[in-house]
Amino acid sequence: MKKFLVVEDSPIVVKIIKHIAKLDPLLHFDIAISFKEAKALLEDGNTNQYLAAVVDLNLPDAPNGEVVDYTLSLQIPTIVLTGSYDEDKRTQMLEKPIVDYVVKESRFSYEYVLRLIHRLHKNQNIKVLVADDSSTSRKVITAMLQPHLYQVIEAEDGQQALSIIQKDPDIKLLITDYNMPVMNGFDLVKNIRREVDKNALVIIGLSTQGSGELSAKFIKNGANDFLSKPFSHEEFHCRIIHNIETMEHVETIQHAAFHDYLTDLFNRRYFYDKGEEALALSHKNNTPTCLALIDIDHFKKINDTYGHDAGDHTLREIAALLRQAFGRFVCARMGGEECCVLLAGLDIKKAATLMEN
Repeated sequence: MKKFLVVEDSPIVVKIIKHIAKLDPLLHFDIAISFKEAKALLEDGNTNQYLAAVVDLNLPDAPNGEVVDYTLSLQIPTIVLTGSYDEDKRTQMLEKPIVDYVVKESRFSYEYVLRLIHRLHKNQNIKVLVADDSSTSRKVITAMLQPHLYQVIEAEDGQQALSIIQKDPDIKLLITDYNMPVMNGFDLVKNIRREVDKNALVIIGLSTQGSGELSAKFIKNGANDFLSKPFSHEEFHCRIIHNIETMEHVETIQHAAFHDYLTDLFNRRYFYDKGEEALALSHKNNTPTCLALIDIDHFKKINDTYGHDAGDHTLREIAALLRQAFGRFVCARMGGEECCVLLAGLDIKKAATLMEN
């Protein structure tokens, strides 16, 4: 993960951030205690090495938040971390394309900032589709999403949004307005949910008609959440983060349920499920399916001679080779040193040739 930049003149705050970040080996950062030092670190095109900047509003040589405008001008995602709560200053800052405005209230505030940095890192791989017939609304929402590093795609109506989702299964979040021509947001949700599960695609409905009836209608028919326009910057991002993290937790649980903990190959349960599906499809279409059983010779001797850690390392290395060789097939660890590969669509001759190679 890229480094982040801390621009902060308080030794106590820097010490707290260092202490919390030390617990996470993925977090690396540089420190500037003044606006001048921040400029020195960021000059000569060094901005690309930073994922984000965590910036204090009141520095000795920048008492009015000038450093925020500077990091934003360099297109660095900027988190404002301030020691005093000022409603006017907060409103002023949230009108800028910052990531968030955080008050130094407790240890939790600093932990929240570091979680935000992790979130920014993950967001780079998350595609978001914004569906709204108003180009102004789309631009406003896109402008709110971009500082958080999401990949944003736009659609002018529900039909276009549905087509985009059908062509791109990597889209993880849909933000859709209710009132749209051709296909409204409600019909869009119903059409999507016929094919895509709630845990695979987060849908957040939007509308100026913020009645409880409309909100319930959206959610009962497949939306994960609903927001009434106009909404606040912080509510918008809190809802998005909450829903995306819920989806990621479900993905983690599903991965653990279907994968072997040691090798990360599929486990026996998943293999049996997919095997039954492949066999049924093979009978239906009169197509071949083969099964390869792979066993590591003399594996017990590795454990007995070098210990179980060496045996585990061997299994992980062999699993990596199996993924490389049979990436397009279902490959699973059945137990111990035994693995199986489901070669759906291959007859015995082609399967033998593949195994020999």
